[in-house]
Amino acid sequence: MLSSILLSEDPLSPPWRRYGLAVLGCGAVAAALWPFSDQRDLPNTVMCFLLAVVAVAVWAGRGPAVLASVLSVALFDFLFVPPRFSFEVSHAPHVFTFVVMLTVSLIVGQLTAGLRTQARDAARRERVALGLYGLARELAGAVAVGQVDECVGRFLWAQWRAPCLLVLPAADGVLVPVGGGFAGAMPALDDDPLRQAYAGSEPLTAVSGAGSGPVHYLPLVGATRNRGVLVLALDEGEDLGPLLAALAALVSTAVERLHFVEVAQAAQLEAVSERLRSSILSALSHDVRTPLTALYGLADSLLLGPPPLPAGAQDIARALRDQALRLSGMVGKLLDMARLRTGPVSLRKEWQPVEEVVGASLKLLGSALEGHPVRVTGLAHLPLLEFDAVLIERVFCNLFENAAKYSPPGAPIILAATLGPALVELRVMSGGSGFPPDRLQEVFGLFERGQAETAVFGMGIGLAICRAIVEAHGGSIRAFNLPEGGACVAFSLPLGNPPLIESEALLLEGEGE
Repeated sequence: MLSSILLSEDPLSPPWRRYGLAVLGCGAVAAALWPFSDQRDLPNTVMCFLLAVVAVAVWAGRGPAVLASVLSVALFDFLFVPPRFSFEVSHAPHVFTFVVMLTVSLIVGQLTAGLRTQARDAARRERVALGLYGLARELAGAVAVGQVDECVGRFLWAQWRAPCLLVLPAADGVLVPVGGGFAGAMPALDDDPLRQAYAGSEPLTAVSGAGSGPVHYLPLVGATRNRGVLVLALDEGEDLGPLLAALAALVSTAVERLHFVEVAQAAQLEAVSERLRSSILSALSHDVRTPLTALYGLADSLLLGPPPLPAGAQDIARALRDQALRLSGMVGKLLDMARLRTGPVSLRKEWQPVEEVVGASLKLLGSALEGHPVRVTGLAHLPLLEFDAVLIERVFCNLFENAAKYSPPGAPIILAATLGPALVELRVMSGGSGFPPDRLQEVFGLFERGQAETAVFGMGIGLAICRAIVEAHGGSIRAFNLPEGGACVAFSLPLGNPPLIESEALLLEGEGE
């Protein structure tokens, strides 16, 4: 019974009611004891007044308990201690009784009021802890940020009637509220504390411009970075720092979980899309390559076989052969891209000079480089590098072919090599208008072209193949525009530790011995 009284909410919140209860309680005890004043001894009367002080302390608090203690001593002296109806003390021991009664009543009243306050604080903390536990269960099942905002708003409104806003960064980094606030009207957000809380890890408290009370800015600190800020208008006398910190931790965990779920779903969708696209490319390329080979062979037979065709028919057969050859090259690139994207690239590395691979690629391109003189610098001073010759040859072919396509007639193509401490950088430079400045990274994507609207024939997979091959070798590739005009694609290969090669003289000397 006493515990339920201690934990109950105080219905007499106005001060005059609580102090009126103290006066009324002491008066009621005095009125109840007065008819029996002749039959009841003084110690029992004192105990009844002490009981009244305890009751006032339980129901009304510390201040009314002090008033009840003083009134109890005064009424006891005035009504029950001879001479009655007078505060005059006829016996000296009664003074000691009054002092002890006042001291005991004050101590008992304060202890009871303190117990009442502690019990209510403990009940409030328990209620908040249970609310946090329920909030944690709700947040664990949330599948969208809007649900997180709704759950947190409902919790804060149920506990403290505190409106809140969940503020998260958008894609461009701007902090944007998720919803319009829960239940109550939120004060206007202050930009400075909002950004300070998001940039740091400590909560901030600021007074709103409308003067409606303090506004708390709780940073949502995640495992990798801050996920946002929880803003709430809360004016509580007790220290809620630990509870608010626990609340911020729950919200940040929920927001971060949803972020990683979204990232994982996007990555899974992208992986499935890439796998499907690579499978389609591989299947189509294999199915198309066979008829293309036959088409090229038939066109070449018509052009070269006896009897010779008329001039007009020869032009048609030559155009048919050239277009079939070009289409066959595109299908070959599709096959290369499909192989590179379906799994880890299997490299057949050997220590060899770069010059040989460059020469082989130039010879392979043949007529594709007509009208574009190729200048090579720096290759003679390079050491042996460990790479897959077939794949690196494909890189040079794609870069030279792209340079020839997008350069004006007669413009030279320059291949320059630079030896660094741990890498060799190879640059293929060409003339023309260069890459669009805002698409220097996108040009290495699959089916991405530097210029979307162009008459140059192509599918936009050559640079994607180059990037896949170079990165498989442990290097990197980039594109940029030259200050004097034109485009440049530079890729690097690691130096490694090449084997020692003895000179021919030393070898002959060793054989003679």
